Amino acid sequence: MRDYIIATDSCCDFDENLIRELDLTVIPLSVHLGQDHFRNYPGEMPESHVFYTRLSKGEPAQTSAPNVEAFKDAFRPFLEAGKDVLYLGFSSALSATYQNAAMAVEELREAFPDAVIRAVDTLCASMGQGLLVDLAVQEKRKGKSLEEVVSFVQETIPHLCHWFTVGDLSQLRRGGRLSAGKAIVGNLLNIKPVLHVDHEGRLVPMESAKGRKKSVEALVRHMEETAIAPETQRIYISHGDCLGDAEVLAAAIQSKLGVASVTIGDVGPVIGAHSGLGTLALFFLGKER
Repeated sequence: MRDYIIATDSCCDFDENLIRELDLTVIPLSVHLGQDHFRNYPGEMPESHVFYTRLSKGEPAQTSAPNVEAFKDAFRPFLEAGKDVLYLGFSSALSATYQNAAMAVEELREAFPDAVIRAVDTLCASMGQGLLVDLAVQEKRKGKSLEEVVSFVQETIPHLCHWFTVGDLSQLRRGGRLSAGKAIVGNLLNIKPVLHVDHEGRLVPMESAKGRKKSVEALVRHMEETAIAPETQRIYISHGDCLGDAEVLAAAIQSKLGVASVTIGDVGPVIGAHSGLGTLALFFLGKER
């Protein structure tokens, strides 16, 4: 069996330590914030608090996917070294990132006909994508082949649960995911939407909660209702500059479900540009999304 690498993109929202721990190749997306441009990659982007402060003050933010050449440049050195490549990408329903990677893979197959090069649309986002990548790496470390890991990933995707809420509705309005009228009324009434990522990889509002406490409780409730063997799971929580809320959520999950471990991280600038300050997200394996 040929050796292979697992690659993903920076929408997994992994920090430098996790990237190193899992031995990942990560292809960065890009962000324009006000007059600044940077890659969404550890060490190259603003500190989380700075980013969300600027965003909440109304600085415009735009995100862009890596182009086909960026993926080819990232994968080619491994192929030249005789390794195969498995890329697990950000949901195609939210970005052109996966499509660009898939095109790069097709072009590279012509240049490296003996190599196995696979691109998989995870239909995931943020640390939900990260959780899936983490699980794939653990399968590889068990000695599974690239194709066996692909099968595992495809079987796991329908069970990768993403539940999240936001601090206010302004950024959802700016991104066109909520009307101006609903955003204004919702903010005035302190309404917090609870959303998830559906089976097609789209962000879908599921319910509304009155206030932050109730919205956090809703995340816990959804995990209680659907989690598979939570005591065996390493779950992920990501947040948009609201670490205290993330810690409250983690404590509640530990108290009610006794999960094996909780990893907390930042919602990176690409996801955060659309979800905004105060985003709080929970990722775990469940009976269904």
